[in-house]
Amino acid sequence: MQFEEFESFASDTPVAARAPAADAASPLVRLQYLIDNTPAIIYCTVPSGDFKMTFVSNNAYNVLGYRPEDMVADPNFWFDHIHPDDAPAIFSSLALVFVEGQRAYEYRFRAADGAYLWMHDTLRLIRDEQGAPLEVIGSLTDITIRKNMEEALHSKGQEQQLLIGRLQEAQNQLLQSEKMASIGQLAAGIAHEINNPVGFVNSNMGTLQKYVATLFGVVREYDAAIAGHSPPPALSSRIAQIGKSADLAFLQDDATDLIRESMDGLKRVKDIVQALKDFSHVGETEWQVADLHHGLDSTLNIVSNEIKYKATVDKQYGQIPQVTCLASQLNQVFMNLLVNAGHAIKEKGVITIRTGAEDGWVWVAISDTGCGIAQEHVNRIFEPFFTTKPVGSGTGLGLSLSYGIVNKHGGRIDVASTPGEGTTFTVRLPVLPPGAGAQG
Repeated sequence: MQFEEFESFASDTPVAARAPAADAASPLVRLQYLIDNTPAIIYCTVPSGDFKMTFVSNNAYNVLGYRPEDMVADPNFWFDHIHPDDAPAIFSSLALVFVEGQRAYEYRFRAADGAYLWMHDTLRLIRDEQGAPLEVIGSLTDITIRKNMEEALHSKGQEQQLLIGRLQEAQNQLLQSEKMASIGQLAAGIAHEINNPVGFVNSNMGTLQKYVATLFGVVREYDAAIAGHSPPPALSSRIAQIGKSADLAFLQDDATDLIRESMDGLKRVKDIVQALKDFSHVGETEWQVADLHHGLDSTLNIVSNEIKYKATVDKQYGQIPQVTCLASQLNQVFMNLLVNAGHAIKEKGVITIRTGAEDGWVWVAISDTGCGIAQEHVNRIFEPFFTTKPVGSGTGLGLSLSYGIVNKHGGRIDVASTPGEGTTFTVRLPVLPPGAGAQG
């Protein structure tokens, strides 16, 4: 087959206008017609490193806007028109054509109007009878529409994955909120049940304290009456022996101490029960004006067992106004931050709680002298399920849930941390959240 015969057929006349009559067309003319009208550009190159084009089918003008003779005349035409981002991968593997015999690529190729089209290129090595490379034949097909559709589908898939992730995050936060609400209801129920027996025990202890004081008063009066009537020596000796055996002096001091300690213990139980009730706020769905200091103190009572063995709490409360909020939800935020602060301290440390207000905002800063947060983790700590704690030690939802609650209040959480020195979380809240009356 002589390429020059093909080339002599080319002209400025559009390809479709040169369709030969079926009965008059020779096989060669018919073949030329088919090549010129196929969607794929057929080309040949030399089987050497520069891959100079030796033939390009006429339909290159229809697809790319270049005349075949111009493409053949420029020895670097193919290389120079591949997108710079795609060229390295192609150039580094072209030699494999001579090993494998055939290679296929997808890359962007610059058309005459300057736009890049996605092309599918199949290269095949042709050898002569002795096995020596003769030429490389290629087929270029415009796949821009397919690539655009793939990119659109990929973008749509990414959007769907993002939406699914957000839905999962919302579901997990909802489940966590429902769990916290259930815990709050349970805590309130337990507090109510404890409150009843504590109430009558406390009342009984108060009465017992009076009875014991009366009994020891009677004993003292008896001693005074006996001493004033000079009883017989045998009776005096017997009374003294009974008093010594019973150790009345010790009993009086110790009974008084026991009752006082029991009364103090009952007061602590009452404080914890009240803290449980304040913390849970069962049924709270309305925004209300609340004292954040009261919420912090209630939360400290709840988490006391988590932090009292590892940290002392330094309360540096400032002057702050009451805040319109969902108090129980903010208590959950404070609880998460205080528990995390306790976990960050390995041996002994200090947790500092500071509060203040300015320009219609209040802030609560909770600092610890713990291990701190690595810089690469700081930007991820509010992600759902992200945790630096060992497996089984945390769900990774605490800070995510806290972030959502504070955001719901129109506020924000800032974090500052230095590894090895400690971390400070600062919750900033508007005194009157925007649209608080319409939320809930």
